[in-house]
Amino acid sequence: MWTALGNAPVFDVTLPILLAAFAAFLLAGFVKGFTGMGLPTVATGLLTVVMAPAQAAGLLVMPNFVTNIWQAFAGGHLRALLRRFWPMLAGIFIGTAPGAGFLTGNDAGGAAMALGALLVVYALLVLLSVRFAVPRRAEWWGGPLAGALTGFITILTGVFAIPLVPYLNALSLTREELIQTLGLSFLTAAVALALALARDGALPLSLVGASGFALAPAGLGMFAGQWARKQAHPEVFIRVFAVVLLLIGLHLALRHLL
Repeated sequence: MWTALGNAPVFDVTLPILLAAFAAFLLAGFVKGFTGMGLPTVATGLLTVVMAPAQAAGLLVMPNFVTNIWQAFAGGHLRALLRRFWPMLAGIFIGTAPGAGFLTGNDAGGAAMALGALLVVYALLVLLSVRFAVPRRAEWWGGPLAGALTGFITILTGVFAIPLVPYLNALSLTREELIQTLGLSFLTAAVALALALARDGALPLSLVGASGFALAPAGLGMFAGQWARKQAHPEVFIRVFAVVLLLIGLHLALRHLL
């Protein structure tokens, strides 16, 4: 919950919130370690039971930053991926330029529901083996556009998935290239969202400090998820990836209706 200290908002971290956050980040870290995504969405979905979405987004700052650095630098393709995708990463920052007022206000519900519906449709198409393809020659405009739209949806909902994930999945990247590119993209989106929240006064230092607590369970879960991914067959990875998207989409689409 929020309390006041002078003129500055302070996040009051109680024991129930700490326990909920530990469990949420442990599970979210495992999902991210296995599929390369899902930490902010899974954690936010669980944390919003005990706090507001903007507070959950603030609590995610440190885990998002650290786990995505870990994921972005874990593969052996960093330089090549940066050369290829820097326009898309720049587009993410451009998309967050309007600020996080949408997320911190009361108008994000409709956007989250629409995002959830899109994720459900996309996940079902993947599960039905409907394949999409983006030719390499289209990346010069497709990348910046996908990045800018992702950045804008991020400040609407706090979720980085659409259209970034379908776009990257349509580029025929290898599993490890996809995981590392997702890490780079989510790191960029996490930094851009943190800057937008700070600019709008929705990221008090007390909340940033509290978010450091989440690093241990998120890191432990991510390590376990990465180990499980290396044991899995590529087809199993694709199916689990799609199921995670489906569950995330259903959560976003239905949580404001129930």
